[in-house]
Amino acid sequence: MSVGWLRACALVMLGLFSVSALAKDKTAIVIGGGLSGLTAAYELQSKGWQVTLLEARSSLGGRSGMATSEWIGNDKTQPVLNKYVSNFKLSTTPAPEFVRTPSYLIDGEYFSAADLATKQPATAEALKRFDKTVDDLARSIDDPLNPAANNTLHALDQINVSSWLDKQNLPATARQLINQQIRTRYDEPSRLSLLYFAQQSRVYRGVSDRDLRASRLVGGSPVLAQALVKQLKTIKTNAPVSAIIQDKDGVTVKVDSVGYQADYVVLAVPLRALNKIQMTPALDAQHLAAIKGTNYGWRDQIMLKFKTPVWESKARMSGETFSNAGLGMLWIEPALKGGANVVINLSGDNARVMQAFGDKQMVDQVLIRLHAFYPQARGSFTGYEIRRYSSDPSTGGAYLAFGPGQISKFWRLWERPIQRVAFAGEHTDTLYPGTLEGALRTGQRAAGQVEDLAAGKSFEPAKVGPAAAAVGAGAVVAKKGNFFSNLFGGSDDEKKPEPVKAPEPVAPVPVPAPAPAVAPAPVEAPKPATPAKAEPAKKAAAKPAAKTEAKKAPAKAPAKKAEPAKKPAAKSAATPATDTKA
Repeated sequence: MSVGWLRACALVMLGLFSVSALAKDKTAIVIGGGLSGLTAAYELQSKGWQVTLLEARSSLGGRSGMATSEWIGNDKTQPVLNKYVSNFKLSTTPAPEFVRTPSYLIDGEYFSAADLATKQPATAEALKRFDKTVDDLARSIDDPLNPAANNTLHALDQINVSSWLDKQNLPATARQLINQQIRTRYDEPSRLSLLYFAQQSRVYRGVSDRDLRASRLVGGSPVLAQALVKQLKTIKTNAPVSAIIQDKDGVTVKVDSVGYQADYVVLAVPLRALNKIQMTPALDAQHLAAIKGTNYGWRDQIMLKFKTPVWESKARMSGETFSNAGLGMLWIEPALKGGANVVINLSGDNARVMQAFGDKQMVDQVLIRLHAFYPQARGSFTGYEIRRYSSDPSTGGAYLAFGPGQISKFWRLWERPIQRVAFAGEHTDTLYPGTLEGALRTGQRAAGQVEDLAAGKSFEPAKVGPAAAAVGAGAVVAKKGNFFSNLFGGSDDEKKPEPVKAPEPVAPVPVPAPAPAVAPAPVEAPKPATPAKAEPAKKAAAKPAAKTEAKKAPAKAPAKKAEPAKKPAAKSAATPATDTKA
């Protein structure tokens, strides 16, 4: 009996030791408390991992938006977002019809889409023609996961969008509105790769406003961040990471003089923040170049608060409203305690110009412009909030927006782990960067990669560079009257200048240096108001869930056709991550 009892005890102790060893093997550190990091931590913890989340700031949620509610797509366009909304039983309300199409503020007058067609037919027709040209551009991309599939497409990465727009013969007002749409969703057209613009237009080609604005998430994306936070056991804020040291046995993460150890790490911070973390072994030259050389769209977000709505009833402005007067893109949000709020995105060069202003000066400049449309604005104004994504040192902008030549160098570079470190964040999503959907997708992907690493799976290094399908490129160019032969001239049925021919396909050659992009003067750059003491900016929200509203798509994209989740670049967008542009 004594021997049997001892043997049984030994087996029990061995079992307990094995369970303890197994639990110790399943440890992970997630760096970054935005939506992508929170998602990765939640997914790993739900699968039995011991997870510690480290966030440099005092609060969580990253760039999740300031809006009191956000428009979200349906299950078809934003499946991952809707899954979490359902799992956490978050409140939503159906979207009314008037938010389904964009509207315009032009030279002091509000226009719905229908108004524009009857009162400014030349502008409406130019916008329609531009949509057709963008659709042609999108159709040139067979596979949005591989946009540079041949040399002809690859050449688009060397062109900036502004140069392409210059060849479209657009009337002045239409060009101003189109510039505003593009800078709102991405960045200034002069800083944006035409290939990236084409790829994103392909992702959202054929997606309707009805699908993209199916319901309103009450409380906005912060409520989703809060729901994820409630599920996590170990979170440390005010914990800026200074170093990540990998060896054959695990990873050590340094926060000041404190070291945290785990088996694997999920690094879910923007590239500018990653630049401040010393990694051992060091990243290779390509990753280091991507950190410093990848363009981020610039955006500042302002919420103006009013006692009562100051706009006429038909100017609902609850969809996206674009202005040609330097106001940027704006929309109305219901205030939680009465009144009404106007949320305004200042983007591209307009945001860059405004960096010279303090918060109150910036608000004054925007209020002056709004007052020109609605004279009651100043009398009803009660206060404001600001998110300065553009000058935030930890983000360096709002969200990923590849510049000329950057897809050729950095495409899908951050999708694969490096030894024991997996990467997450909107900038690592190929199909839906800058959106809530993209941020959530990358958190799920990184969590799955950590599990794969623990199971012994290896990941091949990312191969970035032009695809050398010269034969395929030749077939494209050979078609008479195809999109590329008219690349700079608009659609075939429009009168156009002599088209600039795309480069003839040749054998693979080194990627040409991107053509320098000269930024055009911003639209009606504001002049400083009477100096006022700047008020501290509030915590940054997560491009735009608005390029507040989250852009977005399916959890997994098929090889050929991607389930769209955000709106075509030239049309209204869905929830961006900076109200997440993660």
